[in-house]
Amino acid sequence: MPDGQKIAGRVFVTRDLAPPVIQRLRDEFSEVDVWEPYGPPAPRELAERTTGCVALLTMVSDRVDAALLDAAPTLKVVANMAVGYNNVDIAAAAARGVVITNTPNVLEETTADMAFALMLAVARRVVESDADTRAGNWGLWHPGLWLGNDVHGATLGIVGLGTIGSAVARRAGGFDMRIKYTARNRQSETEAAVGAEYVPDLRDLLGQSDFVSLHVPLTDATRDLIGVPEFRAMKSTAYLINTSRGDVVNTDALLAALQDGAIAGAGIDVTAPEPIPPDHPLLKQSNLVITPHLGSATHATRIRMAMLAAENAIAACTGAPVPNAVTG
Repeated sequence: MPDGQKIAGRVFVTRDLAPPVIQRLRDEFSEVDVWEPYGPPAPRELAERTTGCVALLTMVSDRVDAALLDAAPTLKVVANMAVGYNNVDIAAAAARGVVITNTPNVLEETTADMAFALMLAVARRVVESDADTRAGNWGLWHPGLWLGNDVHGATLGIVGLGTIGSAVARRAGGFDMRIKYTARNRQSETEAAVGAEYVPDLRDLLGQSDFVSLHVPLTDATRDLIGVPEFRAMKSTAYLINTSRGDVVNTDALLAALQDGAIAGAGIDVTAPEPIPPDHPLLKQSNLVITPHLGSATHATRIRMAMLAAENAIAACTGAPVPNAVTG
C-alpha cells in the first residue's frame, strides 16, 4: 500500500488483544472492530460482525464454516491466532477464495514448557499436596508422605516429533530421560538431533513408555487416537500428557483409565468438550492435573501470536506475500 494509505475495509477481531496488536491493525485498516466481552462471540454475533469485513482475526474456539463465509462475501482472509486450524473449514474457504492463515513457529517452546510442567506436576503430585497443605493438613514428616514417581531417567514416549514434540524431547534430555517417538513419517534428522529412538507402532511405544506426551494436530486420523485399546497398552505406572487437542484422546476412555488404575495419572491442558463442564467426573479424579488450555499462555508468546496473525491479515489484504497461508 502507498505510504499513509490504509486498507479500505473493516477487520473484525474476535477478542480484545494486546494494545500494540490492535494499534498495528488500526495503522493499516480503515476500520477495526474489536469484540470486547471476555467470552467469545456466539455464532450469530460472529456472523453479524463479520458481514462486510475484508479480514477476520479469529481464535481457535471461533467456528469458521461455509455459512459464515457466505455471510461475508467481501472477506479476503481469516487470520487464525493458533497453530491449529481445525476450527476453520479450509475447503469452504478455498472454494470462496478466502485465505486462511495460522501462527506457527512462535509458541513451540512455551507449549513444550507447559507439557513438562504437567509431567512434573502429576508425577510429583504437586497439585494434590499443595491443596492438602493449604487445607491445614501438613503434619509430621513421614517417609511415606506424598510419594510420587521420578521423571529423571524415565522413558518418554512422544507421539508426533514436530516442532513442539522435538522441543519436549530437548527438555527431556536434560532430565536424562530415554526418548522414544512415533510419527506418521520418520523424522531421521530430528531424532538424531534430540537423541530419540523411532518406534513405528503406536501401541508398542505406549507399552515402553513411563510418560506419553501427545503432539499431533487434530485430524480425522488423530481423533480418538488414544482410546480404550491404547490405555490398555500403557503401563499401569505410566502417565499421559496432552497439550495438543482434546479430541485426540477419548474422554470416556481417559476417565475409565484413571478410575480403574489402567494408568497412574494424566496431565492435560486440553479437553473434549472444551471447556469441560464443571460437574464432569474427570474433575473429581485426584490423579489428574488439568489446566484450561494454557499451552501458549505467557505474555510474550501471546503477543507474538497475535502480532503474527495481524501481519498475516495485513499481507493478505495488501497483495503482499502471506507469511503463513494454510493450504489444507
